[in-house]
Amino acid sequence: MIHKSIEESVLDLEQEGQLVRIKEEVDPYLEMAALHLRVFAQHGPALLFEKVKGSKYRAASNLFGNLDRSKFLFRETIAKTEEIIRLKNDPMKALKAPFKHIRTGLAAWNALPKQYSNLPNDFERIRISDLPQIHHWPMDGGAFITLPQVYSEDPEKPGVMNANLGMYRIQLSGNKYIKDEEIGLHYQIHRGIGVHQQKAARKGQPLKVSIFVGGPPAHTLAAVMPLPEGLSELTFAGLLSGRRFRYSYEDGYCISHDADFVITGDIYPDETKPEGPFGDHLGYYSLTHPFPVMKVKQVYARKNAIWPFTVVGRPPQEDTAFGDLIHELTGEAMPKEVPGVKEVHAVDVAGVHPLLFAIGYERYTPYQKVKRPAEILTVANRILGTGQLSLAKYLFIAAQEQQELSTHKEADFLTYILSRIDLKRDIHFQTNTTIDTLDYSGTGLNTGSKVVIAACGDPVRTLDKEVPAVLQQLQGFGPAHMVLPGVVVLQAPQFQSYGQVSAEMRELEARLNGQLPEGTPMIVLADDAAFTAKTLSNFLWVTFTRSNPSHDIHGINAFYEHKHWGCDHLIIDARVKPHHAPALIPDPEVEVMVDRFFAPGGSLAHLNK
Repeated sequence: MIHKSIEESVLDLEQEGQLVRIKEEVDPYLEMAALHLRVFAQHGPALLFEKVKGSKYRAASNLFGNLDRSKFLFRETIAKTEEIIRLKNDPMKALKAPFKHIRTGLAAWNALPKQYSNLPNDFERIRISDLPQIHHWPMDGGAFITLPQVYSEDPEKPGVMNANLGMYRIQLSGNKYIKDEEIGLHYQIHRGIGVHQQKAARKGQPLKVSIFVGGPPAHTLAAVMPLPEGLSELTFAGLLSGRRFRYSYEDGYCISHDADFVITGDIYPDETKPEGPFGDHLGYYSLTHPFPVMKVKQVYARKNAIWPFTVVGRPPQEDTAFGDLIHELTGEAMPKEVPGVKEVHAVDVAGVHPLLFAIGYERYTPYQKVKRPAEILTVANRILGTGQLSLAKYLFIAAQEQQELSTHKEADFLTYILSRIDLKRDIHFQTNTTIDTLDYSGTGLNTGSKVVIAACGDPVRTLDKEVPAVLQQLQGFGPAHMVLPGVVVLQAPQFQSYGQVSAEMRELEARLNGQLPEGTPMIVLADDAAFTAKTLSNFLWVTFTRSNPSHDIHGINAFYEHKHWGCDHLIIDARVKPHHAPALIPDPEVEVMVDRFFAPGGSLAHLNK
C-alpha cells in the first residue's frame, strides 16, 4: 500500500495489529512521552492519541518503532528506492544493463516534485498554541517538535531541487519566545540549513523557512537521510512514498501539500534567543544555548490532522529504527564514498556520534611480514572528514584480515582490537577540534577532541578473563569488575578537578607500573562500576559519552616522543565531570500516573499480560 498521508499509515498499521488507539485524555506535559517510552521499551505497538489535553488534534508516536514496522510502511516502494540509491552510487550499473533499469528510471521520473498554484482546500490557518504542546522530559525548556521536516532554499540557487530538508528540533514554547509569534530552531554544525543561513546573511536578508510536520512517513524519513550527492531530499521523499512531492508557494514560502501541519517564518541574521534545555539522544539534556529564533509568519493545519512525534533519550529509542532503515537503504554508500573502507558502524548505544567502529583494508605493504597500521590510518582520516562522521570522538579501526570480523558484533570487535593493538604506537589524537553539539564531555559547545585507535596483524597479547588481583587491592579505588576480556571497570572517587586527576594518575602509576598483567590493556574509571559493567550497553554508554579523549585518556607508563603519546595500559576516566549535562531521569510521579493506561480497562492493559 502506498500511503498518501499519515492517516493512511495509521489505519494500515491498525489493520495489521501494529497500532493501538489511546482513548483516554492524555496530558502532553510528560504523560505522552512517558507512555511512549514505556511502550517502546516493551517493543510495543505504534500509538494514536485520540484526546490530547489542550489541543483538538490527535497525535501519533512509535510509528517507526522497529525495523520491521518501518519496512512494512514502505513495503511497496523500498526495493525501487534501494535500487535508485545504488545507481546513484554506481551509475555504471545502469549503463551496463539499461533495460534492466527502465522501471527504476520511471520511478525516479515520477518522483520529481510537482508544483501547484494554490494552497490545498482542506488547509486551515491556526496558531502555534493550537498544536499539541508535548513536553518530553522534566527539565525541558518547553514544548518541542521532535519529527519536523525543516525546509530551506539556497538563496543563490532558489527552487525545490536545490533545497535542504532536515530534521532540526523546534522549540514551540517557553524561554523568551513570544507566544504564537516566535519559535526556536536548533540546528547543529555540518547541517545544510546553516549554509543557507550564511548565504542569506551575506545578502543581508532573512532566510525563509518552512516546517512540515506529518504527511506520508517517507517525508519524515527524507529529512534524516544521508543521500548521495545530487539526490535531493524531496526527490527521495517522492521515491519512497511512491508519489510526487506536491507543493506550492505562499508569500514566497514553500508549502507541502501532503503535510498535516506547516509553519512558515523567517530567520534573521545574527538574531538568536536561548533554546533548551532538551532531553536528547545521548541520554542527557542538551543545555540552554543561543540558537536562531524564527519569526512565525503562518501556521497551517489539515482538517483532522495528526501530529506525529517521538521521544529521544538514552539509546536505543525509536530513532534507532531510523538508523537501521537508513543502513538498509544505503548499505553500500560508505565504501563507495571512502575508498579503503569495508564498513563503518556508528554505535547506537553510545549515542551514535561519540563512538565509531570501522574496518578498512591494509594494502600498502603486502610484501612485508611485519604488519602495522598504515592504510587504515589514511582511511580513519577520511572517515573523520566525512559528513556527520566528522563529529565522532572515538574511532576504533581494524584491518580486514578475518572474513567474519564485523563492527556490529561490538564485544567481539573490541576484543579483536585490544588483543592486537600496540598501545605505544597505535593511539592517535586530534585536539581542539569539533565534536557533536549535544556532547558535553568536551571543552565547550561543539569543541573537544578525537582519538583513533587502530589495530592490524596478529594478536600480541592474550586478554585476561578475570580481574587482576592488583586491581582488587587498590586503596581508595574499587571494587573492580571485568566487563570484557582485557577490560576492567574500576570504581573511583568522585571527580573533583583535573588537578585531582593528575594526583590520582600519579598514584595509580606508582601502584600499577610493572604490576598489571599485559592481558589487561584497558581500565575504565567510573562512578558506579557495578552499573557500568553490568551490560555491554551500559559500558559503551558510560565510557564513551562521559569522556573527552584529550583530557580523560591516561596511561600506565605513559610517554611522549616527538609529539606522539603512548602507554603500556590505557585508562579512560568515564566519571561524571562538573561541566557535564545531567542524565535523563523520568519524573517518578508521572510514571505512577501513567500506570492507569496499563490497568484493567485501560487502552494498554493488554501489554501487562
